[in-house]
Formats: sequence, C-alpha cells, structure tokens
Amino acid sequence: MTDPHLHDLTHNRDLGITLPDGTRLSARVWMPVDALDNPVPAILEYLPYRKTDGTAERDAGMHPWIAERGYACLRVDRRGCGESEGLFDDEYSEQELQDGEDVIAWIARQPWCTGAVGMQGISWGGFNSLQVAARAPEALKAVITIGSTVDRYADDVHYKGGIQHSDNISWAATVLSWFSMPPDPEQVGDKWRAMWLERLKNTPPLPRIWTEHRDRDAYWKHGSICEDYSTIKAAVLAFGGLHDGYRNTMRHLVENLDAAVKGVAGPWGHKYPHISQIGPSIGYLQEALRWWDRWLKGIDNGAERDPAWRAYVMDSAKPDPVANHRAGRWICDQTLPSAHVQVQEMALGAYLSGDVPATVAPDLRHGEQCGEFFTFGFGSGELPDDQQPDDARSACFDGPALDEATDIVGRPTVRLHLSADRPRAQLVVRLCDLRPDGTSMLITMGLLDLRNRDGFESKRDLIPGHSVEARLELDETAYHLPKGHRLRLAVAGSYWPYSWPEPDPATLTIDGGQIGLPLRTPLDGDEWTFPPPVSAPPRRTRLLRKGHDEKTRQVDPDTGRVTLTIASDHGRTEDLETGITTESTVREVWSIDPANPADAHARIEWQRSFGRGDWQVSTHADTAMLGTQDHFKITQRLLAHEGDEALFDQSWTHEVER
Repeated sequence: MTDPHLHDLTHNRDLGITLPDGTRLSARVWMPVDALDNPVPAILEYLPYRKTDGTAERDAGMHPWIAERGYACLRVDRRGCGESEGLFDDEYSEQELQDGEDVIAWIARQPWCTGAVGMQGISWGGFNSLQVAARAPEALKAVITIGSTVDRYADDVHYKGGIQHSDNISWAATVLSWFSMPPDPEQVGDKWRAMWLERLKNTPPLPRIWTEHRDRDAYWKHGSICEDYSTIKAAVLAFGGLHDGYRNTMRHLVENLDAAVKGVAGPWGHKYPHISQIGPSIGYLQEALRWWDRWLKGIDNGAERDPAWRAYVMDSAKPDPVANHRAGRWICDQTLPSAHVQVQEMALGAYLSGDVPATVAPDLRHGEQCGEFFTFGFGSGELPDDQQPDDARSACFDGPALDEATDIVGRPTVRLHLSADRPRAQLVVRLCDLRPDGTSMLITMGLLDLRNRDGFESKRDLIPGHSVEARLELDETAYHLPKGHRLRLAVAGSYWPYSWPEPDPATLTIDGGQIGLPLRTPLDGDEWTFPPPVSAPPRRTRLLRKGHDEKTRQVDPDTGRVTLTIASDHGRTEDLETGITTESTVREVWSIDPANPADAHARIEWQRSFGRGDWQVSTHADTAMLGTQDHFKITQRLLAHEGDEALFDQSWTHEVER
C-alpha cells in the first residue's frame, strides 16, 4: 500500500549546472513531481566519484528515500570527473570549493527549491561539506559529515602525527585509477573521447605534491577548518566510525563549533552508518531526515535538543580482522567535555609496571598486526589482529588486573620523557586490552614524528641522547574494560606498513611518563537508541563475475625481506537500468628489509573497465614508491584503451626529498 505522505518522484540522470565560467557540471537528481508548484529544500552531495557508476549503488538506496519525504536530492560530479566538464586539479582545491559555493547558489535560485540547502557526504564529501560550510554560503543551512577531518595534515590519509602514511601513496594510486575513466557517451554525446583524452593528458602529479609538503604548511591549512571554527554557521551533524581512520572529527566539532552541532561515534568502518560492514548499523536515513526537517524546513522536532555526544561503547572482544559486528551499548552526554568522564593519570613504572628507563630497539616488523586505515569492507582482514606479536617488539607497561569494570571514552593523552640515538625518530604508542584468554586487543593508538614534538609547522631534529618531552593524543575510542582485564601501554619506534619508517631508525630510551585515561563509570543498558536501518529499493544489477580477496605475508628465508601482498578483485557487474558494466581489480605489494628500511617500497596496480554492450574502455594504473636514504622515488604509468585500441600511454617519475 502506498504511503500517502510520500511524494512521487522525478529522476534526472544528467541535469546540467552551468557555473559562472561556463563549465557544465552534471547532476543526478531526485525530486517530488510537483516541486515546481510546491518548492522543496535541497540536499547536495558533491563528489568526484562518478555518479553514473562509482556511487550508483549507494545513491539508489539513499537519495530517493529522502526525496520522497519532500526534498530535492542532488548528487553532483565535481569538475573534471564523471560527466562534468573541466579538469580535475587536486583534492579540496580552491576551484573545487568555489564551484561548491556556486552550485549551492545555483540550486537555491531554482524555482523548485525553497532557497534552503543542506550538504552531506562521507570521506571526500564529508570533507568538502565542512570546507564549503566554512565559507558560509548564504543558502547553506545544515551539513551532515561522515568520516572526515578538521585537519588535513595532522589527521588525514597523508600524514598522521607528522609521519607519512603508507596510504599517501596508495591513495594517489587509487585516485589515478578512479579518475582515469571517461564520461558516459549516452550523457555527454560524441565529445566523450575528447573529454577523456583531455583529462588523461592533464593528470595532476598528486603523489609528488602530497609527498613534497612534509610540514603543515599553507597547502594543508587550506581546507583545514580547525584554522577557524567560527566561520561555520550551518548546523552540523557529524558521524564517524571507531573502526575508521577518521574517528576524531566528531569530538573536535562538538567541542569547538559555535553553530548547532551533534556528534555520533559508532562501531562502523569507512561507510555510511546504515550500510556499514561492521555492525550494529543504525537508521542513518531517519536521523538525517530529522536533521534536515529541523534546519531546512524549520520543523520543531527537537533535533537541536538531542545530546551533543552519542557513542557506542564496544565490549571487549577477541581480536578478529574480519569482524562484522561488535557487541556493546550506546551512551550519551548532553555536553562535551562530559561531566561523567574523569581523567585518571597512570604513571609508567608505577601503576603501569615496566622497566624505567626502558630501551626500545628498532624492529621494523612492528606494525604487522595493525590493520588498515581505510576499512571499506572489501579487503581481506582489514581490522587489527591479536597485538601480541607487536607487543613483543615494543616496550610494554602493564597495569594490574582491574578490580571493577570501566569504560574508556575519549582520547587518551600520553606524555613521555625520552631520548633517541638519532636526530630523526618516530614514536608509536598503542593502548591494548590484555584479556584473560591471553590475547591482546588494540583499543587505540597514536603516532608522532619526534621532530614535531613542538608542533607541525616545521620539523626540528633531536639531539641524540638528549631527553625531550613528547605529548600525543591517541585516537578516539569508546571501549569497555571488564573486571579482571589489564591495560597495556606499548611503545615502539615504527609502524610499517601503516606508515613509512625512518631510513635509519632510532633506538628510543624511555625515562618516564604517564597516560591520562578518560574513564566513565559503566551503566547498564543503552542510554540512547537509534532506529534500525532503512533504504530505498536497491539498484537493479546482475553479477557477471564474482570477486574475491586475499592477503599474504612472506618472509624471504635468505634475506629476511618481508613482503605483504593484498589483492582484491571486485568482480564484474551490469547495471540493468543503464546497461553499464564495470569491473576493477587492485594488487598492492608492500616490501621491507628490516635490516635496511631505507629501501622500503610499495607498488599498487589498478585495472578498471567501463562500458555498455560492445563499447568497452579500460585503464591500467601502475604506481610505485621506492625509498632511499635521502629521497623517495615515485613512478606512475597510466594506459587507456578503447576496446583493443591503445589511446593513451604516459609515465611520470618524481624524486622527492625525504
């Protein structure tokens, strides 16, 4: 039976939005059929990920559901991507953000729009939603951001704690592949090939750019909203997953924005909360609708009176790299900092037993149990494994068995007095749950380039043997420690393959220190409940070939070199509504000689195809990064074919000082 309160919809796969410079962006739009007679607010999701195929599955389940409830939902491809004209330059560039402002102004002027616009997105779309909001366009009234950051340097895929992420190069490889596909000829016509070749010929040198900017300079400050939180006027609802690399943004926003703001930290990976591969998922669409109704329609539904902070406290669990559910319970706090959380200081060598001073010799196999920064759900074993092997490669400080249960909720702070025998050194700190079954479960972790001990604006070498104080915040967590469990603080000097090691790793000497733990007394049951997930009908597809994943680690018995290989075949799928077929594979190889980490290297190869019927195009994107004592050598090659005909073949080589 049809719900009389739901709107019948129109659906346009290619609505043109002409920017002030004449560039046409392509939008996929769902809106009520009578919107011209009865205008509605609009919700924008603005991405480079190809609305026709890249996000089509996700979009089908989400945007129509909201549109049926009285909204125009627009999924817009950014300049130079998908069916949008122009050239892609870089992530979150001034051009991208200005275009975003112009798109919002265009939407607000349309006769089918009331003039009120919201913006939502995860990852890239979560970033640029906040970044556009910081420019305060008049029509933008509300934002929902998921899996994003407030600081592009200190807490992003490129650098963490001043240390270069391994994902810096793998993300560059992914972008090269993602953005190598042409627009859909059915939407742009005969000019598709010319548009495609122009894009390929103007491929930006992203791995060189990202690797050259080693410090938190003007490049990274652009788009980092933490530079001035007060610029955001729109109401912000922030979601993030505690199994995602982006888990700190929600607290930053709640504690710093002057605008209306709420934060939700769930057990999810890098996914929308209603479709996370790690459950329990929640009714994100219902929560989003409530937020839009309050700030775009002015409905007094109490959304602004919801708790400022809601978090899912995960129960202690045996480590499982492929876990798809975490038991736990929801808590809430009306304000942050929470009146229910008390910080308890625990000293190394006292409450946390262990030798002080303690020496940590370089061990480049530390990090093998770390898991991955991005947890999408299509890799093999993305989550952290049992930490015992990594613990054995660290200096460990253990607490006594707990007399009573407690919850850790927030960001633990670690202060260490230490020295290094090299001018360059890294600090990696992990907080683990020592369970009675003998396993060690990662609770949270943090990284710091010790040359950034005084800040991220520039790096200052250590004086070998000279003691310094290092302070770092570990990542956001919400974790239940039962009675009888013990805490372990583990300290090491590298974290491969999560991040790139120094070419000449240092031995650390820890003279003392402490950790400040944000503790909350556990209560029985949920303090908050969310509705269950819902969705619009899924996209109609046909699986032509099933994919598979595998992950292997090998140690050369003669040289000791350790090689991690991650291979993912995403299968081949046909969209039954458009006739488009897509497939992709990726193979990553991460290799290091623990005796000579300077030459650690990575290679990422993507194969991708896109087509309809007899018309098929494909690209091969090959990216590699090789370390030396003083430089990184980065190579990329991109090949593009239409059928069997080679249309493009170009290679790039960059050498960047470490």
